[in-house]
This record gives sequence, structure tokens and C-alpha cells, in this order.
Amino acid sequence: MAKRDPEKTARNKIDKQMSATLKQMLPAVLAATGFDSEYSLHGKIGGKFADYIDIRDAVIHSQEHFISLWLQGYKKKLESGSGFGNAYETYDLLCQHQVFKDYLFLFLRRTYLRNYDALSKIRPTISEAEIWIGQQNANYGLLITPRYVNGEWENDKSEIRHFKPKYWSIGHVLETGLLIPDKNEKIEFNSVEEYLKFFKYVIVRNSGSKYEMEIAELYSDYVTNSPNQLEIPLLIPEYRYDGLQKQHKYRLDFTIIESKDLNKIGFELSPWSSHGYLKKIKGLTQKVINEMASDNFEKEMKKHKDYFKRHGIFIMIYTDSDLSNTDTLFEDMKQYLIPSNIGSQLQFHIFEDFFK
Repeated sequence: MAKRDPEKTARNKIDKQMSATLKQMLPAVLAATGFDSEYSLHGKIGGKFADYIDIRDAVIHSQEHFISLWLQGYKKKLESGSGFGNAYETYDLLCQHQVFKDYLFLFLRRTYLRNYDALSKIRPTISEAEIWIGQQNANYGLLITPRYVNGEWENDKSEIRHFKPKYWSIGHVLETGLLIPDKNEKIEFNSVEEYLKFFKYVIVRNSGSKYEMEIAELYSDYVTNSPNQLEIPLLIPEYRYDGLQKQHKYRLDFTIIESKDLNKIGFELSPWSSHGYLKKIKGLTQKVINEMASDNFEKEMKKHKDYFKRHGIFIMIYTDSDLSNTDTLFEDMKQYLIPSNIGSQLQFHIFEDFFK
């Protein structure tokens, strides 16, 4: 049996507490305001937040933030005169009756809680909503709301905020599939197991790195044994620096994009044999060898700096001593694979339940 989601459990608990308090306050609010029913009262204040808040682009971090934005939008509505009569009628009642004001604020807090996932969800920019992975002639696109237009894949920008799975998660790739460049074709996966097989034996295996294969196996086991598989961030293999450009500069071995804040963490496996070893040095002076080694190091560092400047990816580098134990290396990765999107108030209630 799947474990209960502590975030949703805490959220439902708070919702019930708020609803009970609103029910207790309702008779006094109706008597003070003259509304004849809960239905007519909520018709006046409920469902209006989309009129007062730019919910398409706003990322709302807390109940207080939501109320603040609602009040700002409400004030603009009053000042503009648009729908002035209805808005001012409610404003007049709020000024007269503290119980109505308290009811409204609690109602807004509950509204935010019920729409928490959509309202608090950080959305990627248009440029960040499209990534390409894999080696030349074996590359695939991972978009958020993909559609094929005029021979190219693009995102349906208006639908990005409505995307239900967590961005760049296992659920994401099961929803969209992996896209074939320049063709109206995609590779779709009917299960987590199907995707993990493709991840290991097609994308990662093609790299030829035994270390990458070991990490891929550890990740697959981690996902398989997780109670919330769909919410786990993707371990993105072979992130392409130049996207679809055929002569691209670099690829990163693995990348994780955290679902909550969309932070990007790259993992570069740098064994000496492929990243530092100098060939054909027989007969060269120490000075020339040092210059070659320095040039090799500079190229490697430029790759990491360029990725950070262009894509905002912080890169963790693992050399031979780290690669001797990929289990330990994967422990570093795991801290970025734990789905986390719990607000402070929800955390408090989960913490409270822990000691009961």
C-alpha cells in the first residue's frame, strides 16, 4: 500500500479546521452584511481572485502573499471604476463589519490552500521550458507542453502553467514522452519501468561510460523502490549545451532540475583516463607537458563556467577517487531527488503530528 502524502494530509487537516471556523462565523456574517445565504456571500467574494491577481505569471509563496496581492488588485479595481458598484459594495461592508473582514481573510487563506499547487508552482521561462539530451543522431527533446508546428517542436506557452506533473519529474516524461527532432514523432512510455529501461539501455548505455551505467542502475533502483515515483526529479542524461545545434559544444553527464525551485545541479564524472590523460608526450619537455595539462584543465573549467552562465547549472565534479565508489556518489545525488514542496505552515503541522 502506498504511503500517505504527508503534505496533502496536513493540507486537508488545515482545510477542515478553516472550514469549521468559517461555518461558525457564517451566521454572524450573514446577519451583519445582509446576504441571505452562504451561496450569495461566496458569490460576492469567492472566485474573484483571478480578477484581482495575475495568476498566469504570479508565483505566490504564502497565504499572506496571496491576501496582499488580492488586496492590491481589489484596490486597483476600486480606483479604476471598472465594476465599481459591486466592488465598492463589498468594500463598504468590509469597512463596517470586522466579522466580515475576518471571514474574508480566512476565506482567502483557505482559497490559497486549496489552490496551493498551482499558485505556488514556480514556472520555467520559455527558454528554460525546452531541453535536448543525448548524443548526435541519438538526441531527444524534453518539453513541457510540446506541439509540432512548421516542422519543429515548440511549447504551447499558454498551457505551461496548467501542466499537472511536477516539472522535469518522472511524471513529466511519462506525460510528454521524448521528442524526435525535426519529426512529428515521439517516444512514449506507458510505465515508469518502460522509461527506466530506455533511460539505462538506450541513452546512458550509448555514452559508453561504466560509471554512468552504475549511476543509472542506482537511480533506477531508487525510483523503483520509491512510494511516489512520479514526483521524483529526472536524472537527466547528456544535457546538451547547444540544444539542437549539430555542432554543439558540450554535454553534461547528468543533470537534476529540482521541482520546487527549478534549481539545476549538474554532475560531471571526470575520470583521469578521459578528462586528464595526456597522450603522445614522449620526447616533450616538462614545460610543454605542463602547458598541455594547463590547456586541458582550462578547457574543462570553461565548460563548467559556460554552463553556469548560460543555463544556470551549478556543476559538481567527481574524479577518480570519487568514482571508486559510485554508491557514495549517488548519496550526493539523492538529496536533490527527494520531492519537496511543503510550505512552512504545512511543515509545522507535519512536525506537530510527529509528536502525537
